[in-house]
Amino acid sequence: MEKLNLKKVITLLAHAFVLWVLCGATIAIGRAITTMELTLIIHAIGAPIFAFLVSLYYYKKFNFTTPMQTAVVFLLFIIVMDAGLVAPVFEKSFEMFKSLLGTWIPFGLIFLSTYITGLIVNKRRNV
Repeated sequence: MEKLNLKKVITLLAHAFVLWVLCGATIAIGRAITTMELTLIIHAIGAPIFAFLVSLYYYKKFNFTTPMQTAVVFLLFIIVMDAGLVAPVFEKSFEMFKSLLGTWIPFGLIFLSTYITGLIVNKRRNV
């Protein structure tokens, strides 16, 4: 992979931000129109789909980082935003981190989806 400069780091983080916003919008809209339990289920299904779409775009257009690096950056960005902004400011509680369905399962699926998408895209490029 290429050496990272500030523009490349910003590009990577911008993609992570888009993914975080899509997940957050899913929660916000779901809360407004259905139960929290159904919202969390929809989020757990949607999060890896969003990760696939965002990472697919990133890998096809930019691909500055390895699949592992990208998956780690996306996941850490989301964790930092959730722990640093969502929980203390919007939720006014860190209860969300006690929920497997609400937090930990989507985190794992986002990581796996991003990583696997990168492996597939890179494998196809090398064929």
